Amino acid sequence: MTGSAEREDRDPDGLATLLSDAVTDGIRAARGFAGGVYLRSGTPGLLRLAVLAGLPGPLFRPWWRMHVERPFPVADAHRLGVEVLLADPTETMRRYPQLAAGLPFRFGSLYVPVVGGTTPYGVLTVLRPPASDATEVLPDRDRMTAVAEELGAALAVLAKDGCPVVWDAEPVCARPPAEGPSSRTVGGFTWDPVTDMVIADDALWALLGTRHETFPGTPEALADAVAHDEPRLLLAALRETAAGRPPPHPLPVRTGSGGLRLLDLWPSGGTGRTGGAPYRVSGVLVDPGPGPAAGGAADQLPEGVFALDRLGLITYANPRAAELLGRPRAELLGRPLWDAVPWMARPAYEDHLRGALLSTDPVHFRARGPLPNDARSAPGTTGEAWLSLSVYPGPGGVTCKVVPLGRAAETTGNAPFGTEPARSAPLDPDEAESGTAATAPLYRPIVLAIALAEAVTARQVSEVVMRELLPAFGSRRLAIYLLQDRRLYLAWETGFPQGFLAPFDGVGLDARLPGVETLTSGRPLFFESMQQMAAAYPGIALDAKVGARAFLPLIASGRPVGSCILGFDRPRTFSTEERTVLTALAGLIAQSLERARRYDNEAALARGLQEALLPHRLSAHPMVQTAGRYLPGTVGMEVGGDWYDVVEAGDGLALVIGDVQGHGVQAAATMGQLRSAVRAFALGDHAPDEVMSGTNRLLIDLDPGQFASCCYVRVDPLTGVARAARAGHPQPLLRHPDGRTEVLDLPGGVVLGVDPRAVYPVTELMLEPEAVLALYTDGLVEQPGKDIDDGVEALRATLAGAGSPQRFRPGGHSLSHAADLLTAEARRAHARPDDIALLLTTRRAPRDGDGPGFV
Repeated sequence: MTGSAEREDRDPDGLATLLSDAVTDGIRAARGFAGGVYLRSGTPGLLRLAVLAGLPGPLFRPWWRMHVERPFPVADAHRLGVEVLLADPTETMRRYPQLAAGLPFRFGSLYVPVVGGTTPYGVLTVLRPPASDATEVLPDRDRMTAVAEELGAALAVLAKDGCPVVWDAEPVCARPPAEGPSSRTVGGFTWDPVTDMVIADDALWALLGTRHETFPGTPEALADAVAHDEPRLLLAALRETAAGRPPPHPLPVRTGSGGLRLLDLWPSGGTGRTGGAPYRVSGVLVDPGPGPAAGGAADQLPEGVFALDRLGLITYANPRAAELLGRPRAELLGRPLWDAVPWMARPAYEDHLRGALLSTDPVHFRARGPLPNDARSAPGTTGEAWLSLSVYPGPGGVTCKVVPLGRAAETTGNAPFGTEPARSAPLDPDEAESGTAATAPLYRPIVLAIALAEAVTARQVSEVVMRELLPAFGSRRLAIYLLQDRRLYLAWETGFPQGFLAPFDGVGLDARLPGVETLTSGRPLFFESMQQMAAAYPGIALDAKVGARAFLPLIASGRPVGSCILGFDRPRTFSTEERTVLTALAGLIAQSLERARRYDNEAALARGLQEALLPHRLSAHPMVQTAGRYLPGTVGMEVGGDWYDVVEAGDGLALVIGDVQGHGVQAAATMGQLRSAVRAFALGDHAPDEVMSGTNRLLIDLDPGQFASCCYVRVDPLTGVARAARAGHPQPLLRHPDGRTEVLDLPGGVVLGVDPRAVYPVTELMLEPEAVLALYTDGLVEQPGKDIDDGVEALRATLAGAGSPQRFRPGGHSLSHAADLLTAEARRAHARPDDIALLLTTRRAPRDGDGPGFV
């Protein structure tokens, strides 16, 4: 990262420069058009966008924050420590439908974790044009990975020096790296705050139309020449930049000749004793010219034409565009579009602009803007008119054409749904940060629908509603009641005062309460203030003096499911569109809760079946100690087909572990059949290969449409001789008495239930006294995004360090402790995608008097 070594600032402000350099290098490396870096924040589990280059920050506010548990590529890259490559929109939709729903445009993207040593700091991301084949992106990914590694090392140095490597502010918006020499006139200068001297190049004087011989070299003289109308603003910006706080956007300034210029300032190197503030300040002055949209002829066009750069600044507007946008040209140029033209800051319009900035396809849409001056005197006019906008992407920004539509289009009835969503009361800062202003009517409902489709339990449905619905509409409180035996029971709440909802838990359907009446009537109830609700329901207990409430009926396929209550901290109105969207979303929530209820019933049945089939007592032998553990998965049905068993086999013991494919009642039932079959073969003291072959044929005859892996080990407690057969199961681990632990290499056959002629070779091994044999299922060693061999190695290392070998003996508690230690990380995991089974076995040395018949 060029220049970052000189700017390893010990103060927090140096962090932004380091990150900006990395994003610029990452965009170049991956041949992208925009990029950013997410960094850990002061809130656990929350990443914040620290730097965004090549895109306007306000347009992408919904993505400023990212929880690490959300199903988004940034979260996966950080949480799992893996690179995520999305070559095209199809791949994005397949792997991350929620991201595709929010940004349904043609682009590809790369996400690389930023790690310093063993510390994950964040994620570097680059957006790029879609690729026809993912393999063509691999070299770009490798170069981008090198940038991320360099950034991680630099952040580790900052952290070691005491600089907190976290980000809790708004993102810094930066320009993307230039693709080549600019056709516009650019002049530069440097100001050293220590010597108070300014050095400027010849191009600056050519741009200002003056001679440098008379320039005294002071910042005051520079401000007067560059910003003739407001020199004090430029001097203030210079001082702020020297302190490490550069302006987020180029400053529009006017020279003595009246020409518009754009001034970009940044700190270019520390002058303090530690290399920190005050910084030298570098600046470039740019003549925006007519922009890419037009030459001199563009001013004469009858259509309105204006241009935006990649940060959303208006770089050109012809007279007709200024008239249609409702602002003088002088108030448009050099300003962000949504500041200069406030009526463009509407969700649907912003979504179209996002599409133009993220893809190469033109975008066409209608918008309602101010009525042109020449039409305002017409009878019956309302001061507004419908405009047709066409947005054409280019490498440096977008060109927009705007023309008025005919009178037939000047009614809201002809406007497409979502074109002009109504707004309610002004948003507070937290609501604005959550992205409410740009996402409520369009993005969030789509994401909510997708997320609800993935939720399978009532708790998961409630968590999705809290995560997606509340930020979408600026709500802070949520309560979900479910109907059971003609009473409403509280299933989920957040944001309400502790204990406030307790009196309403279990109320009957005859109670006169808004939460009850919205369900019995099937109509949503909206109260724009607490006073309005108190007037409608005299004597009702209120949890706040101000605010608004929405009561939504949860009805699925005509069947009442419950009620949903949304609480707002401020009075607000509910537009017609918002009421329609909330009512429709309530139907989706109800269907998801009804599905979750059926799921819970099936899961309870499966859990009961599984508990009945798993062994409650393992066969024992005085010379052998065993310890087993079973952990159900927490994703999906939460029950599956993993099992373990210890069975008497003649004068020996059979150790069994297996894993049936899939989850749910069918998997549990198949597991029970296989366990019974293996036990029957073992009690008959059949050879291990015969046990595997017989069980394999039984599973094929049953034809449940499933297969299973299994490992069977028969141990002679007196001699320690063990004979093992394996059917597609992970290799066992063996911890020797001296603590040395290895992964066994047992030859095996295919999984059970596939090939009726499958052969299962038998391997003989020795289980020495106080050695430990570990059998396990793949759920213990598999993690999404990681190699299973790494998981096996981690398990081997944990077993090797589980305790002194002398403590592993029958009658002791150390084997049970080792089983807990090997499953500790899995128990702490927030989500287990698969079941886990573990069986540990050890034996003691024979003593005098022990014989073959000793039991």
